[in-house]
Amino acid sequence: MNQKRTSIITIGCRLNQADTALMYAQLKKGGFEIEKHQTCSKLDLIIINTCSVTSSASQKSRQYARSMKEKHPGAVIVVTGCDTEVDREKWSEAGVDIVVPNSQKTNILSYIRNKFDIPLDSINQNHSERFDIFIQDSSGLFPFKSRANLKIQDGCDAFCTYCIVPYGRGNPRSREWNDTLREFRELIAYGFKEIVLTGVNIATYNDSRRSLIDLLKEMLAEEPATYRIRLGSTEPQFSMKGLIETIASESRICRFLHLPLQHGANKILQAMGRSYSREEFADFVREAVRVIPDICIGSDVIVGFPGETDDDFQECLNFLKSLPLAYLHVFGYSKREGTPAASYENQISPKIIMARHKILTELASELSTRFLSKQVNKTFMIIPEKESEGVITGWTDNYIKACVAVDRSKAEMLMKEPFLKVKLTGLGGYREMRGELA
Repeated sequence: MNQKRTSIITIGCRLNQADTALMYAQLKKGGFEIEKHQTCSKLDLIIINTCSVTSSASQKSRQYARSMKEKHPGAVIVVTGCDTEVDREKWSEAGVDIVVPNSQKTNILSYIRNKFDIPLDSINQNHSERFDIFIQDSSGLFPFKSRANLKIQDGCDAFCTYCIVPYGRGNPRSREWNDTLREFRELIAYGFKEIVLTGVNIATYNDSRRSLIDLLKEMLAEEPATYRIRLGSTEPQFSMKGLIETIASESRICRFLHLPLQHGANKILQAMGRSYSREEFADFVREAVRVIPDICIGSDVIVGFPGETDDDFQECLNFLKSLPLAYLHVFGYSKREGTPAASYENQISPKIIMARHKILTELASELSTRFLSKQVNKTFMIIPEKESEGVITGWTDNYIKACVAVDRSKAEMLMKEPFLKVKLTGLGGYREMRGELA
C-alpha cells in the first residue's frame, strides 16, 4: 500500500509556521509522508494554512487553494488558519474539501479521518478545561528546517483599530507550563540548537502566575546547554523591564528583540489603539541598548494610517532616526474590512502612501548599515545552516546573517558543528555581513 503524501502551504507569520510544524507532527502520526509541494508530482492531501493580516494575504491564500486544486486534481484540499475565521463564508464557497477552524488546526486528523484511513489512537485527545490555557498533543515537526519554532502563546484582545488578528486568533491563551517544557526538551533532544519562542504576543505568557521570564529561567536550567533561545515578536510591554536584565544575564538568550512600534507620533498611536506612548517605547529601547551590548532591536511601522498628516509623518520619521534600531519593517497601511480603521475618514491616497513608504524604506537601509558597521571585527557564534561553494551561512545571536568563506575540503565537517566561532569582517548585502573563522 502506497504511503499517503501531504504538504502544507504556510502563509504568514512565525506563529503560523509553528502551527504548521504541529500539524506535520500529527500527520506523521497519521501515516502521512511529508513532501515539498513545489517538487512533488502527486499529493494526496494539501493543507493551506492561511493568513488574514492584510487583504492581499487573504487573496494569496485563495490563489494557492485554486492553483493546488488545478495542479493536484485528485488531492483533498483543506484550508485552516486565520482567514477561515475572518472570511468563513468565502471559504465555504471556494470549492475546497474541508475547512478547519483556526483553533482546531492541530486536531487536523479529526477533520480528515473520513477521507483517509487514520488510526484512532493517533488523533489528538488532549485539551484543557481552562479558557486561558491550551495543550498540544505532540512536538512540532520541522522538515527542511534548521531551527524550531515553539508556540507558547496564542490570541489577542488588544483590538488595535487596524488589526484583524484578534478576529482570526481569538482571546489570548498561554500554553500549559509542563506541556511547553515537554516540547522544549524534545526539540533539544531532536538536535535543534536554536528554539524560537512564538505567539501573537509572547510577553503576555502567564500560566498560574508564571511569566515569560519564569519560563525562560526554567528552560535555561535544562542540560546539555548547547542551545540558544530566541524571542519572537514581542508586543511592547514596558512593565517587563525585568526581561532586559534576563537577556543581559544569560548568553543562551539571543540578544534580539522585535518590538512593533507601528508609528512615531502619539496622535496616530492613539488612533491605532496602541497602549503606549512613543516616549515609553524610546525609554525601553534605549535602556535595552544600554544594558545589553550589541543587542539587535527591530521594529514595524505603518505609514499612511487614516488621518496621518505630513506633520505626523515627519514626526514619525524624526523619531525613528533618533532610535538605536537595527532594522525596520515598513508597511503601507492596507484597509482591512472588519476593522474600525477601515471606516475612518481621511483615508490616505495610495500615491502618498507609496511616497512615504519609500522614504522610510531608505531610512531602514540606513539604520541597518549603522548597526552592522558597529559589528565589524567583533566575534560571534553562529549556527551553520547552509553551505554553497565554500561559503557557510548562519545567524549570529543578534540576528546578523554571516557569510563565512571556508576551505571547501573542510566545509562538510564544519557544517556538522553545532556552533562556529566567526569574526565579522565587513558588510555584505542588506542585513548581511562577511566573516571568517575565528
